[in-house]
Amino acid sequence: MSGLELVAAALGVIAVWLTVKQNPWGWPIGLVMVLLYTWIFFDVKLYSDMLLQVVYAGLQVYGWWQWTRRGAAMNARTVTSLGNGELSLSLAIGALVSLALGAAMAHFTDAAQPWLDAALTGFSLVAQVWMAQKRLQCWPLWVVLDVIFVALFLYKTLYLTAALYALFTLLAVQGWRDWRADPALAR
Repeated sequence: MSGLELVAAALGVIAVWLTVKQNPWGWPIGLVMVLLYTWIFFDVKLYSDMLLQVVYAGLQVYGWWQWTRRGAAMNARTVTSLGNGELSLSLAIGALVSLALGAAMAHFTDAAQPWLDAALTGFSLVAQVWMAQKRLQCWPLWVVLDVIFVALFLYKTLYLTAALYALFTLLAVQGWRDWRADPALAR
């Protein structure tokens, strides 16, 4: 465990907790966290996760904008649920990204776990976009992904990050519970 990993993990807990509470400050704090994790994942040769953090940086800005934009024609985001078509399309895109990234990582890099890392990356992108759009389904997807991430990080001896993702799993369960109870979802 490095000091950098400790700081990134602490910021991650704060960012996800704020997101569960629908507080837009989770997004800029998350931005700092993902920038730190970019370096951490590069160092342990989890290149798909490293690239994921770079994309997350952009998605953190997008999420912050989605959650805070206001104006006559734009209201801040409320919790909504995906329809079956949107859900299927998003998951299919996640699978295609996973396959393409996995093939690239397996053939062109010395990635430690190219296929698993790529699958986690592809579907994490889907979950992150859903979270930025305040889609209820982001949370059960995060639960599944976070459990798998815990195992990967234990394998790579990133024990603090594994503990962080175990906590993320619990926060995702809480987020799913809280967002399902949101009055905006009933409308």
